Amino acid sequence: MWLFALFVGIPLIEIALFIQIGGFIGLGWTLAIVVLTALAGTALVRSQGALAMNEIRRSFNDLRDPTESLAQGAMILFAGALMLTPGFFTDAVGFSLLVPAVRRAVFRFLRDRIEVRQFTQGPGPQGPGPDPRRRGGQPRRDGVIEGDYEEVEIKDPDPNRRPSGWTRH
Repeated sequence: MWLFALFVGIPLIEIALFIQIGGFIGLGWTLAIVVLTALAGTALVRSQGALAMNEIRRSFNDLRDPTESLAQGAMILFAGALMLTPGFFTDAVGFSLLVPAVRRAVFRFLRDRIEVRQFTQGPGPQGPGPDPRRRGGQPRRDGVIEGDYEEVEIKDPDPNRRPSGWTRH
């Protein structure tokens, strides 16, 4: 029901704002503002998106949890989509998502409300065929886990860093 309210409510807000602002400053200025905010938003999304990509790469290289960096990048992408959508309300929401403090607050809000129940890594159902060391593709039941390992030295640049909060310990 809330999704329906968004799809109906946001266009109504945009139409009302266009009528009010257009009546106050005129059609030409209204259209100019819409075009200028789209151009400014595009430039800001490009620069902040590049910074977010660098932070994601850095977190992978340093073997840090990339959750917040990925979420920030997704919010910047969403802000770009809002900025390209004509309208004053969507531009205001898009510009607010380009403010790092707002993105951090949204991340904290979402992190506190999302519970990760399962996390898997490796090939899924579409991965390679059954392991020839297993009977019928079923896991071994004798308690033996076969694998290879490599020791990796982890350098933590910030010893005061807390876990991301996306997983429970």
